[in-house]
Amino acid sequence: MNNIKTILSIKDLENLSGIKAHTIRIWEKRYNLLEPLRTDTNIRTYDVSALTKLLNVTLLLNHGYKISKISQHNSEQIANLVKEITTKINSNSHAVSAFKRSMMEFDQSLFFRTYDELLAQKSFREVFYQVFIPLIEEIGLLWQTNTILPAHEHFISYLIKQKILVNTAQIQTNQPTKTDTVFVLYLPMHEIHELGIMYLNYEILSLGYQSIFLGESLPVENLKEFTQIFEHVTFLSYFTVEPNPDELDDYMTNIGNNILTPNSSFWVTGRLASKINPNHHNQQIKVFSSIAEIINEIS
Repeated sequence: MNNIKTILSIKDLENLSGIKAHTIRIWEKRYNLLEPLRTDTNIRTYDVSALTKLLNVTLLLNHGYKISKISQHNSEQIANLVKEITTKINSNSHAVSAFKRSMMEFDQSLFFRTYDELLAQKSFREVFYQVFIPLIEEIGLLWQTNTILPAHEHFISYLIKQKILVNTAQIQTNQPTKTDTVFVLYLPMHEIHELGIMYLNYEILSLGYQSIFLGESLPVENLKEFTQIFEHVTFLSYFTVEPNPDELDDYMTNIGNNILTPNSSFWVTGRLASKINPNHHNQQIKVFSSIAEIINEIS
């Protein structure tokens, strides 16, 4: 259990809740809202239950409650108020908050309950765009600030992958209705962040195209095979942490010179895609700023 982050700093609470550390300190002093633990050097630390309470408080604040009134309730009463709100209104922010709690507490049941509540009101596509994408983006920021550990990211990512796979399985046996191109989806070597490319696979299949999903860490040389099998191929990749920025230019040159044929193209999105030299942008190589932009291009 040493690798699981159960003790949080006040900066962690700020990153996870969006409430400034200065404000949290004021609420502690004025309203006794949280009861931090203290290290031998008198530094505040918090457990996961304090995070859960603060996330619930944040939701109540966002729905018009005053902190002076909230502070008069204990943690259980605050949680009940949150339940009352979420049964009356559709709240994407509540879902993101609940998924973060699920991640921090490694609570699989909370993830499934929250997802099922969303799916009762929304399509899977709406859940992904309105909730999962903001959640994934926030997880990226939490990772960068060392607020969460790899265990947290892996836990929540696996659960989201499950939902993508279930929805993909429902449509992947359908015969393609569009034949102008075959999409080949993959991630470059050492790239393991596959949620985005997995969802794109789902969308492409939904739109009636043949999609060949190759997954993570594929040597670029393997792509050559597909231009020999299919007449028109669109390669699609998602660059999050790979290729290394210093090697990105060589990678794209290799794609253009050794992989692409006159009847093939290469599409890419992701955080690192924005760093691709504009000289590589042409009719065959297209860089997209988001998943939604790719879907708009296809449809």
